[in-house]
Amino acid sequence: MSVNKPDIQSIVDIAVDAGQAVMQIYQQDVFEQQFKSDQSPLTAADMAAHRLIVDRLQQLTPEIPVLSEESKDKSWELRQSWQTYWLVDPLDGTKEFIKRNGEFTVNIALIDDHQPILGVVHAPDLLQTWVGEQGRPARKITPEGEQEIEAVELQKGQRCIVVGSRSHAGDTLQSFLDGLESYQLLSVGSSLKLCMVAEGKAHIYPRLGLTSEWDTAAAHAVVNSAGGEVISQRTNLPLVYNTQDSLLNPFFIVQKKS
Repeated sequence: MSVNKPDIQSIVDIAVDAGQAVMQIYQQDVFEQQFKSDQSPLTAADMAAHRLIVDRLQQLTPEIPVLSEESKDKSWELRQSWQTYWLVDPLDGTKEFIKRNGEFTVNIALIDDHQPILGVVHAPDLLQTWVGEQGRPARKITPEGEQEIEAVELQKGQRCIVVGSRSHAGDTLQSFLDGLESYQLLSVGSSLKLCMVAEGKAHIYPRLGLTSEWDTAAAHAVVNSAGGEVISQRTNLPLVYNTQDSLLNPFFIVQKKS
């Protein structure tokens, strides 16, 4: 990469601090919410986390540009020159945040040459953090300590544990499930789904619906470090980032790398 990669602990610290900013609003009796042009919800927590993360990343690595969901007006003309950049979702799972079920995350990824080489996913209400860095084992951090995690392969005759979206399930997922011999479906919000595959709590996560690049990047880095893969359903190749004007991902599958 063209710039020095920061120590990953500094990124964990930023994600945890952003999570604390999110929780200050989450714990209020009422919090303000608006709707963006695509009708997705936006809360004060999204913006508080966005401002904190962007500010801290710019202090830490002023030479690396930052693309956040809440600053996605960065044009393709500008972005296409980026070799290395931060890709941030300050609050993934805003619908889960509004429902107050705890299944929301702060996501910070470092992208280099169109691939996530570092990622931190922090779930502030669950007090859990997942960390992935190219060339190092994936880790999960909880109040009890830290442990290495690894994706697991479905064994012959075993029931397939499938994780799916709590807020975006549809007919395409059911068609996928109908093709399995035996399965158990777990419905979960936000990027926690990718992390469940990364730590071996699920065998596969089929995302057969639209997502944006900031939704997946940080957890993609965790999955890669855990021996998994995030591949396009159409091409069977890993997801890539910042290769076109659109910031939408293709449909994808998360699983143990074959």
